[in-house]
Amino acid sequence: MTRDIADIRRDYEGGRLDEASTPETPSALFDEWFQLALESEGDDGNAMTLATADTQGLPHARIVLLKGVDERGMVFYTNYHSHKGSELANVPHAALVFWWPSLSRQVRVEGRVEQVSAEESDSYFASRPRGSQLGAWIATQSVEIPDRHWLEERQARYEQLYAEQEIARPAHWGGYRLVPEMLEFWQGQPSRLHDRIRYEQRDGSWHKYRLAP
Repeated sequence: MTRDIADIRRDYEGGRLDEASTPETPSALFDEWFQLALESEGDDGNAMTLATADTQGLPHARIVLLKGVDERGMVFYTNYHSHKGSELANVPHAALVFWWPSLSRQVRVEGRVEQVSAEESDSYFASRPRGSQLGAWIATQSVEIPDRHWLEERQARYEQLYAEQEIARPAHWGGYRLVPEMLEFWQGQPSRLHDRIRYEQRDGSWHKYRLAP
């Protein structure tokens, strides 16, 4: 390594985030930040870290894509038999982290997770490119495989199988919705004196407060 990572640093700068200027509920603020992120981060604006826990309490994290957001929560899609699917089946709670470096902004989200309806999963699956649809059948996600050739052979078989027909959604593939119970908005500021506004849901209503950097 030719560079000392201890010396890597940047000074963050952004507009002020004050309690008085933020809405009483977090959805409007998230929508505003998310739209700006899509404009400034391009195709990576909806990338988010998904953290889950297994039955022993050990954490696991990976990057997934946000594919839906509304008043009910935040939606992503995956193989239900994957590691994260198994973890969510046993511990149906998760955390999300969005990081938008061009805006010096981060959003943390925590809450319970539920599967979306079959109709929602079918609708999204039908909108995917054909290659991605086939991928849901080809990739037995998180299962150990011998080599790349195994995957390519499986791809050839499924391409032949579905050569002249529509591709139905596999029963083992679909969406999850994280229903937020906490959202924290972080706006980078100079000298590490960042703005942090946290929303927590208690007794059916949202409460917001400021955290020290």
